[in-house]
Amino acid sequence: MIEISLCMIVKNEEKTLARCLDTVKDLVDEIVIVDTGSTDNTKKIARKYTDKVYDFKWCDDFSKARNFSFSKATKDYIMWLDADDVILEKDRIKLKTLKENFDSSIDMVMLKYDLNIDENGIPALSYYRERIVKRDKNYTWVSPIHEVITPMGNIVKMDISITHKKEVEHDPKRNLKIFEKMVKDNVEFDPRQTFYYARELYYNEEYEKAIIYFKKFLDDKAGWIENKISACLDMYNIYIKLDDKEKALDCLFYSFRYDVPRAEICSSIANYFLQCNKYELAIYWYKEASMQVFEPSKGGFYIKDCYDFIPYIGLCVCYDKLNDLEMANYYNELAGKIKPNDKSYINNYNYFKQKGIVGNI
Repeated sequence: MIEISLCMIVKNEEKTLARCLDTVKDLVDEIVIVDTGSTDNTKKIARKYTDKVYDFKWCDDFSKARNFSFSKATKDYIMWLDADDVILEKDRIKLKTLKENFDSSIDMVMLKYDLNIDENGIPALSYYRERIVKRDKNYTWVSPIHEVITPMGNIVKMDISITHKKEVEHDPKRNLKIFEKMVKDNVEFDPRQTFYYARELYYNEEYEKAIIYFKKFLDDKAGWIENKISACLDMYNIYIKLDDKEKALDCLFYSFRYDVPRAEICSSIANYFLQCNKYELAIYWYKEASMQVFEPSKGGFYIKDCYDFIPYIGLCVCYDKLNDLEMANYYNELAGKIKPNDKSYINNYNYFKQKGIVGNI
């Protein structure tokens, strides 16, 4: 059995740190906590779980802090978490089995990262991240913000999730401030940094500037295909907010330059036509979305609802608008099989019941 060092960087995480460590403490052999300037009880809580608590003077660089935490690890492999992450019981079982049967030829393990869990336990967004790495390979974090370890070596993807459960809202401009400092210091962005800078501008409603950097990223031949597709979707959302529907739709179709249609893109195209009252076109694209299959090997951002629930609800609405209540009910019931407690499904169910349509398929 391999031994694992858990390495974390924290700051003012007294509300979440214990919750996180309680879900992982018996799965790792060493816990390293690096504090970057807490003013609450974070370090006091950390010392209840480990004597390896270190201070790191914050310098607006997440990669340096993470590399410092990795430097304190002593076990065969290193795993990282954030304080607002947890490992659910089903994933704890899988992770324990992985550890007990680990192939030591593996250099890096990619695990799913699940965000924004709904009342049905379904994540709104999932994607793979480098999560466990072999220590003697000396992997290094890069980029001051949205830091990453470049995937290399013998890499495996496992169907095990780390669940992100944010409890505390940090400064919403924190990441943008770091990027702006990099700009001021004349740091030359690589394609990935350009993409994430554009995203931070978008999140902070600096739409026109965000468009400039998204286009710069898309014009660069380098850059990850999955980020290119995400950039097209982000630009679509920006143009919708700017009430420029024609450019918005162009952004979605532009994503086809990079790969086969994704359900996330098809669902957005369908939503666009639904808002334009073009129900036949919306039906076509919702059906396209429902026929797409997520390919974990590509490692991109994955919005599960776009592959089933959203298309089914959309098809229900479209067929209802076309007065085809049987088909509308059919797709609502498909949606209900996925999310039986969702308000949209329940409201539709009651609507069809009043119409005398049996709510079962």
